[in-house]
Amino acid sequence: MSYLADTYVRFPIKVRNALGIKIWDIDGNEYIDTFMGIGVLLFGHNHPGVVQAMKEKIERYVHLSNFFLDEDAEHVARRLISETGKNGKVFFTNSGTESTECALKVIAKFRKKYKQKGKILSFVRNFHGRTSGALRVTGFEKIRTPFLEEDTEVVFLPYDVSEVEEFLKSKLVDAVFLEVVHGSGGLDAIPVEIVEVIKFYQKERGFILVADEVQSGLGRTGKFYAYQHYDLDPDIVTVAKGIGGGLPLGACLMLGQLADVFETGEHGSTFAPNPVALAAGRVILQMITPELLEHVTRMGEVFQKTFSKFGTVRGLGLMRGVELEKPVTKDEFLSEGLLVNIVGERILRFLLPLNVSEDEISEIAQRLGRVLQG
Repeated sequence: MSYLADTYVRFPIKVRNALGIKIWDIDGNEYIDTFMGIGVLLFGHNHPGVVQAMKEKIERYVHLSNFFLDEDAEHVARRLISETGKNGKVFFTNSGTESTECALKVIAKFRKKYKQKGKILSFVRNFHGRTSGALRVTGFEKIRTPFLEEDTEVVFLPYDVSEVEEFLKSKLVDAVFLEVVHGSGGLDAIPVEIVEVIKFYQKERGFILVADEVQSGLGRTGKFYAYQHYDLDPDIVTVAKGIGGGLPLGACLMLGQLADVFETGEHGSTFAPNPVALAAGRVILQMITPELLEHVTRMGEVFQKTFSKFGTVRGLGLMRGVELEKPVTKDEFLSEGLLVNIVGERILRFLLPLNVSEDEISEIAQRLGRVLQG
């Protein structure tokens, strides 16, 4: 009997240790991790600089509470805001779904202040989290409807430019949630035509634009934030996953007129920001340089060229999906030492570390090819 909730289908291996892109089980078998803890490990498993920063902070303290200011909090917040090119403030969280909850509270207070009663627009296959609030704007009906009643305030549209334009033209809209590259939704990038419509009506109507960068942010697509590929101007940016170096840490960036929406006592967290995660985050952000972003772009092009022989390649930079011709299961790849993440039965989600090498990409492709040809 297991005392764990039946919410995951786990790999049939027991992990001994991990380093870089490799994981070893207790029997000494080696595996390549192609999705890095679902996008959490931006520089691979146990990066020495990140681990050292964690150790040094742990030797000082593990937790303080928000009655104290950890010096790393200011450094991390400053970098996150500065990369937007706008003025703003950060509320730290423990996860992506908490960052979405923060964004929803900001929107709710702003709407109440100005007596707004418009719609909130999200998109089919957007993923913004699994807590009750975040589920409201998550575009997966199968994970939303078992827990929530029909919500007439939130509307989900497909990636259809005519539908999006008609909706924004004819409806009163208070906020729009975007994943410019779908993570759980299949790794497709939002069509440029839809982006242009959103940008036009954002200027015309002044709705709040939320850019979900939980999976696509922090250099993963070759830009610090993925929305920068489209010259978007978000009012809120949500971040998590990779920022904590493997420890829980997220952030809600409130920009421009939203920077001071919260007053003292209106929002809080017992654990966020955890000092050890902040120490890791400071090192991670130091490693995200213009040179690294160029490397990510270059390796993304290598990935596109190398993996196109297996199927349709989606995404940007090193946030990639490969759509295969037929459904597969993750256990099929274990014999070749590949740990893969499958979305929608036929799409392999690749979230390789930002410092991945061309040789490592080649090795993954060779192992994948042997499985698919066998």
